Amino acid sequence: MSVLIPKEWSLIYENRLASPEEVKSFRMEGEGAVTFPMKRMRLESVRDHKEGQKANLVFWCEKEFPADVAVAWDFWPIREPGLAILFFSASGEGDKDLFDPSLPVRTGEYDQYHHGAMNALHVSYFRRMWQEERRFHTCNLRKSYGFHLVAQGADPIPSVLDSDGPYRMLVVKQGSKITFAVNDLPIFTWEDDGVTYGPLLGGGKIGFRQMAPFIAEYSNLEVYGLLREGSNEH
Repeated sequence: MSVLIPKEWSLIYENRLASPEEVKSFRMEGEGAVTFPMKRMRLESVRDHKEGQKANLVFWCEKEFPADVAVAWDFWPIREPGLAILFFSASGEGDKDLFDPSLPVRTGEYDQYHHGAMNALHVSYFRRMWQEERRFHTCNLRKSYGFHLVAQGADPIPSVLDSDGPYRMLVVKQGSKITFAVNDLPIFTWEDDGVTYGPLLGGGKIGFRQMAPFIAEYSNLEVYGLLREGSNEH
C-alpha cells in the first residue's frame, strides 16, 4: 500500500487483470481488442487510427466506487503514438448511474466524455499522440462536464523505446483534494473549490481510455477507501 494512501483506508476492490474471466463484466465503448498475451490486460483499437476519434476506446470497470477513493494499477506502454487516460468519479448526468440505459450511447469519441451526458475527472498520464506532446511530456488532470484543465505535472515515464515497466500509477481523491503519482513520485495535487469548475464530484466508475494506435498493458488494479462497517466489498 502506497504511503500516499490514507492509513485508515483499506483495500475495497482488487483485480489482477490477468485473464478474460477477470474482466468479463467490464464494458467496452468503442471497438477494442482485450487480450492477455503476458497474463496482463492488453488494450488496443481494432480500427484504423486514421479514422480519428472513431478509433478510440474506453474500457470501464463495472463497480461503483465511493467519492473518497485511491486507484492504483500497473502500466506498461507497448506501442506509440497514442495516449492513455484514467477516468474516475464518472457518473451520468443528474446523478444517474454511468450505465443508465436512458443516457446516450457512448462509442469512444472524446467529446462524448467531456461534453456528453456525464461528469468525470480524468488524468491523461501517457501523452504521445501529437508532436507537441512528444516534445514535452506532461500529465494532465481535467474535470468534466466541460474540458477544464485543472492541474498539470511532468510525466516521468519514458517513451516506449526506453520504458521498463511496470509503472505503478496512483490517483488519490480525498474530499476536495486529488493527487496523482507514478511509482510513489507525486506528479501533481489539486484542490477543487467546488465552484470554479462546478460542484465536487462524488462516487462513480473508473475506466481506461486509449487513443489509437496506442497499445498498453495493465495489471494489479487495486482500489482503496474507507471500509464500511459490515461491508464485504472484496
